[in-house]
Amino acid sequence: MVFNKKTIEDIDVKGKRVLVRCDFNVPLKEGRITDENRLIGSLPTIKYLIENNAKIILCSHLGKPKGEAKPEMSLSPVAKRLSELLKKEVVFAADDNVVGENAKTAVVSDNVKDIVSNMKDGDVILLQNTRYRVEETKNQDNFSKELASLGEIFVNDAFGTAHRAHCSTVGVTKFLS
Repeated sequence: MVFNKKTIEDIDVKGKRVLVRCDFNVPLKEGRITDENRLIGSLPTIKYLIENNAKIILCSHLGKPKGEAKPEMSLSPVAKRLSELLKKEVVFAADDNVVGENAKTAVVSDNVKDIVSNMKDGDVILLQNTRYRVEETKNQDNFSKELASLGEIFVNDAFGTAHRAHCSTVGVTKFLS
C-alpha cells in the first residue's frame, strides 16, 4: 500500500520558516524533566531541519492548563534541555499568549531580538505551551491563523497528538501546508 503523504525530505526547507508541532508533553517534577523520551523522539526531525538550513519554530502542549498560563506547565525547561541535546541554543519565546508580541521578541544575550522575522537559517525557537490558549483544544480559527502566520511550512512531528482536532495539529493546516 502506498501513501500519498509528503515528508520533510520531499520539501525544500532551506531558508523557510517551518512550524513544527512536537509532542513535548513530558513529565516534570519541580521544574525538571523526569522522562525525556519525547524530546529524544523529536531530535531527528529538528536536526534534519537544522542541517537543511530551515528556520525552526517548535510548538507543543504540556499538561492541561485549560487556557490559563500556569508557570508549572511552561515549556521553558523543555527549551533548556533541547538546547543541551542539540548543542545549540533553542530560544524560548516566553509569551503566555503563545504568539503575542512577547513571542515575536525575546531577550537573547542581553539584546532584544525580533526572533521570528530575524531568524537565521538553522535557528530554533520554542513557543510557550499551546494550551495556555483556550482556543487550542476548541480548534478555533483565530488561534490557528495566528500560529500559521509564523511559518511557511507546517510539519506535524507529534504522532501522539495527531488524533486531536486542535489548532496546533489540525487547525493550522487550513492556513499552512
